[in-house]
Amino acid sequence: MVVTSASATETVEAVFRIESARIIAGVARVVRDVGIAEELAQDALVAALEQWPESGVPEKPGAWLMATAKHRAIDLVRRKETYARKLAEVGRALEDVAPPPEPTGEDDIDDDLLRLIFTSCHPVLSTEARVALTLRLLGGLTTEEIARAFLAPEPTVAQRIVRAKRTLARAGVPFEVPGAADRAARLSSVLEVIYLVFNEGYSATAGDDLVRPALCEDALRLARVLAGLMPEEPEVHGLTALLELQSSRIAARTGPDGEPVLLADQDRRRWNRALILRGVESLRRAGTGPYSVQAAIAAYHARAVRYEDTDWTAIAALYGRLTALTPSPVVELNRAVAVSMAEGSAAGLRLVDALAEGPALKDYHLLPSVRGDLLERLGRGDEARAEFERAASLTRNARERALLLERAARSAPGPESPAPE
Repeated sequence: MVVTSASATETVEAVFRIESARIIAGVARVVRDVGIAEELAQDALVAALEQWPESGVPEKPGAWLMATAKHRAIDLVRRKETYARKLAEVGRALEDVAPPPEPTGEDDIDDDLLRLIFTSCHPVLSTEARVALTLRLLGGLTTEEIARAFLAPEPTVAQRIVRAKRTLARAGVPFEVPGAADRAARLSSVLEVIYLVFNEGYSATAGDDLVRPALCEDALRLARVLAGLMPEEPEVHGLTALLELQSSRIAARTGPDGEPVLLADQDRRRWNRALILRGVESLRRAGTGPYSVQAAIAAYHARAVRYEDTDWTAIAALYGRLTALTPSPVVELNRAVAVSMAEGSAAGLRLVDALAEGPALKDYHLLPSVRGDLLERLGRGDEARAEFERAASLTRNARERALLLERAARSAPGPESPAPE
């Protein structure tokens, strides 16, 4: 079927967004260079933009992009003087674009995406560079989206990504899941990458959709794979538990037209009980690290049959523990919300006002959003309206902006809403 240029372009971009990580990972196994792999994946994207408006969208567009990128990788290898050695290394699988070889033992794993994460999280890179590069390659996030996830300037993140790819190439880092000893050393960065990819899917920083389920699914799948790969690591199970529990609520987070539904208003019958059970089971194997503590917080929400049944006192205490483990203004903002529910809005507002005095969250839209909510509950409608409008001006997500502007429009003085018992 021949399609219009505009619709073909939209299809190409949508498919590439979903498949880019797998394409880059598959090509990196051939060329052994993640920077070149990303360039070849982009070449396949350009080819699709040129050909699909004329030839029509293939029946399996993701497979088409993968095959195109891999064939270009083969051509590149052939042009190099080391082609014969490279061909001997990868064997005839290079010719027919076959899947990677089966794992050779229990210390190996057949997953190109996981190889891509561990390669991007190599110790030759700084922690910031590892996470930024893997978010770019695995999550398919733009530099702008990564910058917002880091709360960092976009040029800074762009430089990190470029330098990281160059460093990996110069160091000749192999495209592989490392052995058990090296694997443990890289684990914290890998967990952070999976966590941030999930967060971008769970609450998209930009675009027209509040939730990007494909990113959540990829992050959750990788967390499960990692838990199977490293079953003795408590924080792996902590992260897996957290993602299982958070994933259970995704269907209830948006309404019929994609509009956001706040936690207090969610239909808990739509929460996925199977994912909750899986999360609770993983939590039993978790430890006392930051992901495990966040999973425990999520479990308290999951156990509450109604919003009013939520144990906010326990959640506030867990946020206090999380603050001690990983001091962060974002964690402190979340603690302020829990304190407001456990002790009253005035107590939460004092914590938020202290955060507002510092520079760390000055462009973070959730700070004025939370402050607006607390002011509204305290009956300070005019001030709440201003905070919601400021939050709307800071967010890059269209759905979130619409909700914030709606809340600003209906803010009016009134009595404080009581905190749940």
